[in-house]
Order: sequence, then structure tokens, then C-alpha cells
Amino acid sequence: MIWKGECAALMADRTKVLRLLKTARGQLDGILKMVEEDRYCIDISQQVMAAEAMLNRVNREILAAHLRGCVQQAATAEDREEKVEELVSTLDKILK
Repeated sequence: MIWKGECAALMADRTKVLRLLKTARGQLDGILKMVEEDRYCIDISQQVMAAEAMLNRVNREILAAHLRGCVQQAATAEDREEKVEELVSTLDKILK
């Protein structure tokens, strides 16, 4: 469900998020090249883990900003509860 309040936009530091995502994209391009070059499996796997870690870092940044911004700024207790439930649902997906 998309909340239609003030917090419908990205609350995280956009510059930091973009930098991290571009770094992850560079890592993925490197992984593709490694696969195309038939590189050693463990080397590829290590790069995959590095890319996953970078994406997890981006996600933490976004979710922390959401918690500090959107959840705290929710106008009513009902709105805050909705934001908390969205966050819990997202964490359930992450932790599967």
C-alpha cells in the first residue's frame, strides 16, 4: 500500500543512495564480464557477495531514513501504525 501523506518520496540522502547504486551497478558489470571471460567460480562468487552487500547497504540507508522520516512524521497514531506495519512487512521479506 502506498501512503499518500507527505512522505511519498525518498527520504534518504539521494546523493549517497545514487552513489551506492552506481557502485553496485559497476560491480554487476564486472561480474558479467567475469562470467563472459569464464573466470574462476570462487572469484565470481566473492564479487556477487560484494554486490549483495552493497545493495543491502543501500536498503539499510533507505529504510533507516524511512523510519527516521516518514514514520516519525506520520500525522496520527493510525498513520504511524500503518508505517510500522509496512516496515515490518519489508523486514519479513528481507529476513526470509
